[in-house]
Amino acid sequence: MTKIEEQRVALVTGASSGFGMLISLALAQAGYIVVAGVRRPEAEDELRLRAEQEGACGLIHPLRLDICRLEHIEQASAYIEDTYGRLDVLVNNAGEAVGGMVEEVPLVDWRRQMETNFFGTLAVTQAMLPLLRTTGRAKIIMLSSISGVVGFPGYGPYAASKFAVEGFSESLSMELAPWGVDVVLVQPGAYGTPIWRKSFGAIQSGEHSPYREVLTGVLAYSKRTAEQAGDPMEVARLVTRIATMRKPKFRYRLPRSTQWSAWVKLLLPDRLFQRIVMRLLRQKDAGRE
Repeated sequence: MTKIEEQRVALVTGASSGFGMLISLALAQAGYIVVAGVRRPEAEDELRLRAEQEGACGLIHPLRLDICRLEHIEQASAYIEDTYGRLDVLVNNAGEAVGGMVEEVPLVDWRRQMETNFFGTLAVTQAMLPLLRTTGRAKIIMLSSISGVVGFPGYGPYAASKFAVEGFSESLSMELAPWGVDVVLVQPGAYGTPIWRKSFGAIQSGEHSPYREVLTGVLAYSKRTAEQAGDPMEVARLVTRIATMRKPKFRYRLPRSTQWSAWVKLLLPDRLFQRIVMRLLRQKDAGRE
């Protein structure tokens, strides 16, 4: 068994389910000690069970971490420093999705979205940077989204938070270059993770809303896209590969449809791209009915 001081250490936020749990398992199977941040205490037992089933028992250490609570973040930073004295990989995965039409989403929900996806991610990163800088050749992997590149109708709050993460990451990447710390953005498209049930699945438009038809089309299209997407383990495997790369790229997109969407937006005039998106949503919704 490799000595603890010689093993690589990773912190994964939002490890209770979805991408976070899969990434934690994949990193542990690759030999990392994984500090798995979970917001809900009851999720710790499930994570330990999955680790045992996947042969990663003893390498995954659940830790209570709500990224919107500074005391949790400070405690996590102190725990990692006192226990391991290093941090090789930070995976900023924790977040939530708030959807709905811009006019109809209450301001309190906009604030909650930014508090979690942007300010929470920022707070964790700031707290872990001293350890990451001193470890050497460390990596910060940000779980962004295709919504950090394309602002689809009905996803305004979520897109705004991910666009913020993208800009913050670009600045951070250049700031940390002198210390050899790589900042990497991973932009998944729609995968069949619990976020669809817990977040987007709860979006509804009022019976008399002027946006009802558009929002119905958006949600129907998004749900089908998630159901038809590949295995979420693709994302976990990609994150693990990035963690072990010597010189990773700054951005990674998957699956192929996500790469296509980003390139089309880049190549086409903005208004034409927007018309194509709206036409696609109407066609999909009409086909469903």
